[in-house]
Amino acid sequence: MGLIGGMARTAVVAGTATAVSNRVSRRQAGRWAAQEQQQQPQQYEQEPPQQYEAPPPPPPAAAAPDPLEQLKKLGELKAAGILTEEEFAAQKAKILAQ
Repeated sequence: MGLIGGMARTAVVAGTATAVSNRVSRRQAGRWAAQEQQQQPQQYEQEPPQQYEAPPPPPPAAAAPDPLEQLKKLGELKAAGILTEEEFAAQKAKILAQ
């Protein structure tokens, strides 16, 4: 066998090996894909999806009343004669203590 014959033989062997290798790779990829498709439904059957409910949002915090506004309203109630001096003083002390 000459140089060209050896090279031709090597090319045929290499080409055949490549073709066989590609065919094996495709076959394995097909098998793996089939296995994954079979396993996915089994996983869902074995483990039911867990559904969590989000906790209810906390109630909105009441806005802190403005002490100055409260004192103004108290003064108006006292001026209108609705509150006595003692009631006004007690409520004023509560507001200022906050």
